Amino acid sequence: MGRTDQGKRRHRRVNQSDALKLPRRNFLHLAAGAVALPAVSRIAQAQTYPTRPLHLTLGYAPGGAPDIVGRLIGQWMSERLGQPCVIDNRPGAGSNIGTELVVRSPPDGYTLLYITMANATNATLYDNLNFNFIRDIAPVAGVIDVPNLVTVNPSLSVKTIPQLVAYAKANPGKLNFGAANGGTVQLSGELFKMMTGVDIVHVPYRSQAQAATDLMAGQMQVSFDVMPTTIEFVRAGKLRALAVTTAMRSAALPDIPAVGEFVTGYEASSWHGIGVPKNTPPEIVEKLNREINTGLADSRMKAHLADLGGVPMPMSPPDFGKFIAEETEKWAKVIKFAGAKVD
Repeated sequence: MGRTDQGKRRHRRVNQSDALKLPRRNFLHLAAGAVALPAVSRIAQAQTYPTRPLHLTLGYAPGGAPDIVGRLIGQWMSERLGQPCVIDNRPGAGSNIGTELVVRSPPDGYTLLYITMANATNATLYDNLNFNFIRDIAPVAGVIDVPNLVTVNPSLSVKTIPQLVAYAKANPGKLNFGAANGGTVQLSGELFKMMTGVDIVHVPYRSQAQAATDLMAGQMQVSFDVMPTTIEFVRAGKLRALAVTTAMRSAALPDIPAVGEFVTGYEASSWHGIGVPKNTPPEIVEKLNREINTGLADSRMKAHLADLGGVPMPMSPPDFGKFIAEETEKWAKVIKFAGAKVD
C-alpha cells in the first residue's frame, strides 16, 4: 500500500473522529441550554410581569382599616406596574376565606393576599384550617404598623398606666374591656393582663364601634382598641388616652407615652402586609417588594398612613417572613394564656 493511500485513510479517521466530536459538543451545548432555560424563562417572566390585571384579596368587608390601606397600596401598584390592581373583598371566618382562596390560586404573581395580624393569630385560634399560613403563603412586604390605644372612660380616676395597674390590682375583676373574641383588641388586652398580672374582664363584642360607644357611656371602663377607632374620641375629650401599644410613641399622639415605657417588652399593634401563593417566582416577589417599599417611602403615601395613625413597615421578603413567624409564636402564648376562642 502506498503512502498516498495510508495518508487518505488517516485523513478519513481524523474526519470521522471530528464528526463524532461535533455532535457531542452540540449535545453538551443543548444540555446546558436546557438547564438554563427555566431560569431564563423566570427572569423573562419577571421582566415582562405584569401583563394583565392583579387581584389583591382582602379577607375583610369594604370600609375597614385593611380595606382602606389595601386600596391605597392597590392604587400605588397600579400606577407603578401599569396594570389595574383589582381589590377583591372576601370577608368571613376571621379572614380565612380570603386566605384560602389565595393559597389555592396559581403561583404566578397575579393573585395577592392582604395580610394582617389575624393571619398570625388564626393559626392558634382555629383548629381545622385547610392550610398552613406560614407554609403556604410566601411573604412579599410589610405595609403598615398601626398602634392600639389604651383608653379609659374619663370618670375613672386613673391617668397613667402605673395607676391603671394599681387600680386593677386593688379592684380585681371590677374593670372590663370590650372586644371581638380572638381579635387584635382582645389579644392586646390579654397581653397586658399577662404581663402585669391584673384581672380585667374581657366582654365579647361583635362591633368595635359599639364597644367604643359603651365605653364612652360608662358601661365599660378600659379599652385596648385600634387607634383609628378611638383617636377622634380622645381628641374630643370623650375618652382619656393613657398610652399607645407600640414600642415607640406615635406621631399622631406624640404626647401620649407607650405602654412599653412602663411595662418592659410590651408591644401590640395591628400590622398589615402583602403575600402571594408559595412557589411564586422569586423574581416576581422581589419586583413586588421593590415597588411596595418604594411606595412606603413616598411622601404622599406616608401622609395617608399617618392620617390612619400608622407608620410604614418596609421589609424584605425574608425579614417579613421572620416577623410573621415571631408574631405567630408570640400570640399563640397569649391565646393559650387567655383561653381565647373564636365564635
